[in-house]
Amino acid sequence: MMQSQPQYVSAAPVSTSVSAERRPLDESRVRYAQPVYKGDYVIGESRAVYAQQANREPSMFDGVPQAPPDAILGLAARFKEDKFPQKVNLGIGAYRTEEGKPWPLPSVLTAQMMVAEDPTEDKEYVPIDGKPEHKKPVQQLIFSDAEIASGNLATAQAMSGTGSLSLIGQFLSSYMNCTTIHLPDPTWGNHNAIFKRAGVEAKKYTYYQKETRGFDFDGMMDALSRIPAGDAVLLHSVAQNPTGVDPSQEQWVQIVNLIGQLGVIPVLDNAYQGYASGSLEQDGFAQRLFEESGLEYFVAQSFAKNFGLYGERIGYIHVRCASPDISKAVLSQLKILIRQAYSSPPRHGAAIVYKVLSNPDLKAQWLDELQFMAQRIFQMRDVLRQILESQQTPGTWNHVTDQIGMFSYTGLATEQVERMVEEFHVYMTKDGRISVAGLNPGNVDYVAQCIDAVVRGV
Repeated sequence: MMQSQPQYVSAAPVSTSVSAERRPLDESRVRYAQPVYKGDYVIGESRAVYAQQANREPSMFDGVPQAPPDAILGLAARFKEDKFPQKVNLGIGAYRTEEGKPWPLPSVLTAQMMVAEDPTEDKEYVPIDGKPEHKKPVQQLIFSDAEIASGNLATAQAMSGTGSLSLIGQFLSSYMNCTTIHLPDPTWGNHNAIFKRAGVEAKKYTYYQKETRGFDFDGMMDALSRIPAGDAVLLHSVAQNPTGVDPSQEQWVQIVNLIGQLGVIPVLDNAYQGYASGSLEQDGFAQRLFEESGLEYFVAQSFAKNFGLYGERIGYIHVRCASPDISKAVLSQLKILIRQAYSSPPRHGAAIVYKVLSNPDLKAQWLDELQFMAQRIFQMRDVLRQILESQQTPGTWNHVTDQIGMFSYTGLATEQVERMVEEFHVYMTKDGRISVAGLNPGNVDYVAQCIDAVVRGV
């Protein structure tokens, strides 16, 4: 059956007469439509405009607030953008040469090449808790051979100090019914956030004495004595960050004895061993006391500072347990937490550390490099204090050399720090902490002059 052809209706004729009458437009009869979004343009206005200039469409992320920038990394970004020729970065906790440049340790670079050229190396997954053969050399930096052989240690590779502490916090809340950890006042700025995220409330205990810019031993002992059994207590094992103030060896003995009487859970943050004094043994004194005490405790071990492996994120968790059976159970649960967090740890940084520690020549070279870095920082402390005292900067400045490690707590007030940053382009954290590693012969005079100016208020 044939379909009929469509029938078209002729359009009405269009008038071309120039005499056509036009009526004026009555605005009261005009109705304006809302703009219609189409692609990158908005249709319905007098002309097309880009969509980003009009009201944007709603997003499912509208409820996400803008987070404030990280205080320390934000300083680094500002420093990088600053064009002032005498700018100084004393905010970042990383070693710098006398020329202000990063210094990859020669022993580490040699080990890295050895790893890269090792035909047995591959890029396969490593075990959840790290390679078994890698554990003993890092344990030996902290524990005696007898303790290692006892089987009482649960050791797992982790993501440097931050990652180690994060997993310890999760372990405390998940398996030990620990809801509170006590931190020294002041402490590293990230400690509070790490444990809060793990579901552990952070409280403060007395540590620093502002008047003397030194250690408040009596205040700390009094504060610790009032901590309930079952709570955790974090201690910096050496080179307290941010103050650079450490207990004496005699004071450490009393602190460890008190910790043992309280029934609290010790957590040692070991970020600077060997870097503080140049001696692994001297910087490991508090850790040896804990081993000798027979207590059970956690250690978060980082190789960012003492190996210069900042970007490799290599560290270890050690848990000293009462028996091998308990250590096996603890390690099994740590592995569950690791598996859920990042499946297995990165292999490159761990391979470098192992290569250095297992090679006698490289290890000896590394120990020399630790002494070199520590001595340069001691030298910069001495020079800064000498300049401040020679120009008779108001106040006492012995704390600059009394403190130890990468950082010095200058004692500068917030408004003085603001002047250092905004007026003099000397970048430092708002609590007055400076990284002594950022000082060098080319900038220490300028920094001392700026400190003098802000202290005098000129």
